[in-house]
Amino acid sequence: MHRLELIFTPEQVRDQVARVGGEISRSYGTVSESVVLVCVLKGAFVFFADLIRQLDFHTEIEFVRLASYGSGTAPSQEISFSQDVETSLRGKHVLIVEDIVDTGHTVDYLGRQFQARGTASLGVCSLIHKLERHEAGFVPDFTCFTVNSGFLVGCGLDYAESYRGLSGIHEVHFTQQPER
Repeated sequence: MHRLELIFTPEQVRDQVARVGGEISRSYGTVSESVVLVCVLKGAFVFFADLIRQLDFHTEIEFVRLASYGSGTAPSQEISFSQDVETSLRGKHVLIVEDIVDTGHTVDYLGRQFQARGTASLGVCSLIHKLERHEAGFVPDFTCFTVNSGFLVGCGLDYAESYRGLSGIHEVHFTQQPER
């Protein structure tokens, strides 16, 4: 069993996405070619859709699907690459858009994969950067919210495929420990 506690309201989410969109536009606005925005499915799709509407430069969009959580709450050490981008990233500026950077292993893996393909530059934007379990040396370039801990849902973030559609960000409080 569990209950939800609202951590960030829909208005706070909207305001932070607009702020980060402005930061990204200032950073990439002088790049003469388009920037490839890579959405990490499934979790980032809601944030991704909101973010791209805030950008004022030419973009291409791509999608990847990586699995590191499954249906539990503890991150897996194995990362599977089940859907790759459809276009070459060689010589292109790439911005990975992730829902949450927790341990950092997933985004580190993806970043190393893309760098090996010869990207001109590589950046990461996350809706949430969670500090509690951060292990990999990677830190997002753009972040809407930084939190210390908690299991969060909403705005694309899920618990066992539930709660992605919540417009605010909520912390899940477990009354019984979930199975890992």
